[in-house]
Amino acid sequence: MDNTLQETSHRPLRLGEALVARGLLRPEDLEWALGIQARTQEPLGQILLSRGLVRRYHLYCILAELWGIPFVDLLREPPDVNLLRQFPPEQMLARKLIPLRKLEKGLEIATARRPDPDVLEEARHLFGQSVAQIWATTEWDIQQILLRAFRREILTTATYSLYYRRPEESAHTVFTPGQFLVMATLLLGTLLALYTMPQATLIAINAAVNFFFLVGILFKFAVSMVGARYERELTVEEKEVRSLKDEELPRYTILVPVYREAEVIQTLLSNLSRLDYPKEKLEILLLLEEDDPATLEAAKAAHPPGNIYFIRIPKGIPKTKPKACNVGLFFASGDYVVIYDAEDQPEPDQLKKAVLAFRKGGEQLACVQAALNYFNARENFLTRMFTLEYSYWFDYMLPGLHRLGLPIPLGGTSNHFPTERLRMLGSWDPFNVTEDADLGIRAAVEGWEVRVIPSTTYEEANTQLWNWIRQRSRWIKGYMQTTLVHTRNPWRLVRRVGLWKATGFLLLVGGTPLTALSAPWMWAMFVWWVITQTRALDPFFPPPVLYISLFNLLFGNATAIYLNMLAGFKRGYYDLIPWALLTPVYWVLQSIAAYKALWQLFTRPFYWEKTRHGISQWLWRQRHA
Repeated sequence: MDNTLQETSHRPLRLGEALVARGLLRPEDLEWALGIQARTQEPLGQILLSRGLVRRYHLYCILAELWGIPFVDLLREPPDVNLLRQFPPEQMLARKLIPLRKLEKGLEIATARRPDPDVLEEARHLFGQSVAQIWATTEWDIQQILLRAFRREILTTATYSLYYRRPEESAHTVFTPGQFLVMATLLLGTLLALYTMPQATLIAINAAVNFFFLVGILFKFAVSMVGARYERELTVEEKEVRSLKDEELPRYTILVPVYREAEVIQTLLSNLSRLDYPKEKLEILLLLEEDDPATLEAAKAAHPPGNIYFIRIPKGIPKTKPKACNVGLFFASGDYVVIYDAEDQPEPDQLKKAVLAFRKGGEQLACVQAALNYFNARENFLTRMFTLEYSYWFDYMLPGLHRLGLPIPLGGTSNHFPTERLRMLGSWDPFNVTEDADLGIRAAVEGWEVRVIPSTTYEEANTQLWNWIRQRSRWIKGYMQTTLVHTRNPWRLVRRVGLWKATGFLLLVGGTPLTALSAPWMWAMFVWWVITQTRALDPFFPPPVLYISLFNLLFGNATAIYLNMLAGFKRGYYDLIPWALLTPVYWVLQSIAAYKALWQLFTRPFYWEKTRHGISQWLWRQRHA
């Protein structure tokens, strides 16, 4: 590339003109980009990068010449690491400034910003020395150099930040000594009671399990009925979305953790490109594990635009989605941040609805959750039941929880946060395999609110049984972890959130695994009674226990079927409603997953069971249509 640019007869060339003069940009593309700039008030270079109209390297080479400074490729000419490590990486990243070398007259630095007097003053303040030489570089170069130079610190922070700051809120410790003592006491006490008075003990256990079932059934039914009466709390009208002006919208960071997802990368990028949000205000961070070169190559082959950045997640234990998101959060520069999974298809206006929701929600609003549902709902039995379950959860259960003032466990994707508030919360717990649910509870403990917005992200429902069990066992194990974390000091929990919220948390998050674990024993007793027609179980079912058991059997199953039927109405899934009759069969699968989760809680508590994506026949047909 030439070292100088020709000037017009009246003034120096501007960026767009310089790119056109070098043959790096078509005149019609420049005119189109200038129209976008007039509407959004964003820098022209960012518009060109985000639309894929120019390569980052070429853009910054031209900018360097226009700024009158040389350009440096930091990956080919890396800075002095010992010098670099003397300064805080967060501030260098935020200011897009990085020291290169120490000279006799001062520092040699690189920046991705126009080197005006304010930038030079920031550099002197940050580095504590005068600037002798300044170079231009790209923000991507700065990201990569900081990740290399501060690899250990970034990884340690992403993994242990919550544990170091708030150890009582981290799942790093699976069981505290107090919890071990309580469990051991209950176990030994139960065994001793069974030995000394077996019949009375079995009656007591039976009564306790049935009473718990009764309370759980009534709780979920009541919450769902409240949710059925109200729409989602944060109403956002379509006319409000249309009235938003691009120049008023904040910057948004999208975190996309991907692992072994090479087959869906192209679809993912296509889905994200459909978002109705100024692309120059979007920062999309693809979080790629270092031991997954196939996904990285697939992402490179897709030739994404310049607002998509690849962040390589350093290897380390545990290898979990929340740890990857924490690394991504370190690099996030948006005012808001949202998480999407590799197979997600968010509705195009979701980000705008989230912005409006935060404007309406007040200072206590920490997160808005979009509803989740499935694009392959009718593929087989599992996808139909999964769709009914999610429709019930997001359309009835979560609105009911919010209306009743109870904690809302977040879903694994489409959670929108003000970036700084998320950092104040301590971000995600890398040792909790349902980091989303845990984060929702932590927000409630801090006195902040979580609400649901009227937007849906469509995902790929599991179509294969073992894949479904792997995914569901991870979710149930995470609910177990979350329950253990937040009941380490029950009195502290009650003091901070109140008895009402603490009870709701225990019934929902703690009750879900317990229900799935105890249900098979109740089914076994019923099946045995039906087959044998004997009265051998009568001594263990005195009248009060018998009446509660019959109520649970009849009303409990009927309620579950009814709620799943109800789930089909709000979204017009009328053809799925008859499938709700098979809810008891679906429960059997839940229990299998629950026992797998319980085993892993003791043997592999932090193991993240990878869910395979891209296996749906619906997706295959879409790709080959």
